[in-house]
Amino acid sequence: MTFEELNISEPVLKALDDKNYITPTPIQEQTIPLASKGKDILGIAQTGTGKTAAFAIPIIEQLKNICVAKGVNKAIKALILTPTRELAIQIDESFADYGRYTRLRHTVIFGGVSQSKQVNQLNQGTDILVATPGRLLDLINQGIIHLDSIRHFVLDEADRMLDMGFIHDIRKILPLLPKNKQTMLFSATMPNEIAKISKALLNTPEKIEIAPVSSVVDTIEQHVCYVEKPLKMDALVKILNDEKRERVLIFSRTKHGADKIARVLIKQKIQCGAIHGNKSQNARQKALSDFKEGKTMVIVATDIAARGIDIQDLGVVINYDLPDVPETYVHRIGRTGRAGNTGVAFSFCSQEDTPMLRSIQKLTGKKLSTLSIPA
Repeated sequence: MTFEELNISEPVLKALDDKNYITPTPIQEQTIPLASKGKDILGIAQTGTGKTAAFAIPIIEQLKNICVAKGVNKAIKALILTPTRELAIQIDESFADYGRYTRLRHTVIFGGVSQSKQVNQLNQGTDILVATPGRLLDLINQGIIHLDSIRHFVLDEADRMLDMGFIHDIRKILPLLPKNKQTMLFSATMPNEIAKISKALLNTPEKIEIAPVSSVVDTIEQHVCYVEKPLKMDALVKILNDEKRERVLIFSRTKHGADKIARVLIKQKIQCGAIHGNKSQNARQKALSDFKEGKTMVIVATDIAARGIDIQDLGVVINYDLPDVPETYVHRIGRTGRAGNTGVAFSFCSQEDTPMLRSIQKLTGKKLSTLSIPA
């Protein structure tokens, strides 16, 4: 199956070709034909399955023929709600990539930065708005954004919205949307609260379920390093010196821990950046673009900051701290070994972490191979 066989129009095909995207992922193959006909979609899929293109391409296809002459019809026609700034920026970049040969305008808004630049863009008119819930509500309350012309609405990473406490904001936003619209809801899991929202929100949806959480890990070599806390940093430096040619994403359980790891690595002459919620937006963006462009080969992140970070050719994931729930382990290591590539995951495990390690092995059905790190 190729994108061409999905009856995608020439301008969008050309844009996909520019990015060397030829073959759709399973969620794209199943979603694009249905969503392009305007059907509501309930998508159960992990980060990294290609779901952004699965909703972005059908929205572009349906909106691209609408008159978008400058100054004409400034109303927002598609709204994509997503939990984090990083995800919002990435989704907006995807609309830029796939819609580059159309005249559609897109804008991204998120908190943590001054609103004036975002407001200027909105005032010039936009067809597609990508937003985080807090900033969207702020601008609605100020009378800057009106949602009464929305034709397409996407609620992305719905379960993460719930985890991050945004459901209250979502409940305020939903009644402001027109009754007649296409709605697509994507979530990696389906907690009760999200199931309730999807029932109220979606109109006879097509349900598309891709790869349950435990099956993402088949192309990834998984190792456990039994190491007590005081020796973890030494073990990390040894692994990084062995993996010099690869891009490495390191997970820390805390923001403070992420900063500490980055500081020590920089002292060891290992160039790296750190991203977490306490960093300024500019600092996070710089760390991310340095990593994407290969200026640094190592990045340290917390789970929430890393959700949805889409790095091509990520060779290694290191769990400096094991996560609080086993499913998060699968999300973390699922960032490597994408698109048929192989990847390697190292997990540090101290004595107190062994119950979590057992839970991870039970969930994935795989015993992690033990890696001894030479002293």
